[in-house]
Amino acid sequence: MRGIATVDMMTKPWSATTFDYRDPLSGERVPALLLRLPGSSASQPTGYWAFALKAAYGNCQLELVSDLAKLKGEYGYAAARHPMVGNPCSRTVFDPTKITNLPGNVWVRGAIVQGSDLRPPLGIEVKIEGKDIFAVRME
Repeated sequence: MRGIATVDMMTKPWSATTFDYRDPLSGERVPALLLRLPGSSASQPTGYWAFALKAAYGNCQLELVSDLAKLKGEYGYAAARHPMVGNPCSRTVFDPTKITNLPGNVWVRGAIVQGSDLRPPLGIEVKIEGKDIFAVRME
């Protein structure tokens, strides 16, 4: 079985790659993104954030925004010092380095730092076997 990426592909912080996650319950293919987080080990699953690119409770496609000028101009978020995830429909900005607590004491990555979305992106758990990174399950 082949993974969604390899550790060698994701050597630098903020490295990213898209993949299709197949939901085992519905069989639906969900576009997703794997992001290497800063200050983390490339060989540890906690060094990555994988998430569905479809906005929760909506039909918008999320995007990784590395251009800080775009975050300021198009999203109205001037406080960004690193790439963020944006919802271009609602202009909501999610910070991949932050974790937030949802109702029910559920901790998720991608805290909302600006905007009106109801929740951060749906996370996808990853595991590493050797040099391969696998998408395990979606929250």
